[in-house]
Amino acid sequence: MARVAIFLYSVVAYVLFLAVFLYLVAFVGNLWVPKSIDTGTAPDLGSALIVNLLLISLFGLQHSVMARPAFKRWLTGFVPAALERSTFVLVASLVLALVMWQWRAIPTTLWQAEGPVAMGLWAMFALGWGIVLLSTFLINHFDLFGLRQGYLNLVQRAITPLPFRTTLLYRLVRHPIMLGFLIAFWFTPQMTVGHLLFAVGMSIYILVGVKHEERDLVQALGADYIAYRRGTPAFIPGLPGASEDLPAQPQREHA
Repeated sequence: MARVAIFLYSVVAYVLFLAVFLYLVAFVGNLWVPKSIDTGTAPDLGSALIVNLLLISLFGLQHSVMARPAFKRWLTGFVPAALERSTFVLVASLVLALVMWQWRAIPTTLWQAEGPVAMGLWAMFALGWGIVLLSTFLINHFDLFGLRQGYLNLVQRAITPLPFRTTLLYRLVRHPIMLGFLIAFWFTPQMTVGHLLFAVGMSIYILVGVKHEERDLVQALGADYIAYRRGTPAFIPGLPGASEDLPAQPQREHA
């Protein structure tokens, strides 16, 4: 029964993630949802900025803290290891839902594209989300969101780390998921002050978060990741890889 409960927990966490992710697409694009990034008007600019910056900071703090190996070890002292990833997914989805629910719109328009330019921006917006989704499958979508761990625990098989692979988009850039998010956040036919704040805040989080993630990956994968990092750019295909090395440490922690 415990194994069934763990698997159902992972399924619930995944379904919640999927719902929040789909809402995020509509939220950022002002598409079909009652509350979007530009819905409503904040009482005043100052309070909107404060609330929105706090929401972005909360999202970044949750991701940064819960993604660290030390926190994962601490968490698995309270929950089964099979639930660690699903718990991250569940909490991250709830925090992101809170960000969208409490977001204060600042609908002052900075640019408004029409005609072919708008169509091109919509195409890039869709491409960004497509890159995000495809990239998750290239590294095992179901492991990333906790379903694999719940299933392996259900059938009493060991939860082993996945091998380090660089397929398709990962041969072009080291962080295609984050690249997809950056494209989706920035390419819009209507850029408002509120949307710009969201894009800037999330971009800063992505750039900072990637630095921490790469330190964990070097620690977990050692020379393999250092060589990959040297030869592959972070976000923009065709650019040189990282010139500086992050120190490889004993493999005490795993991302």
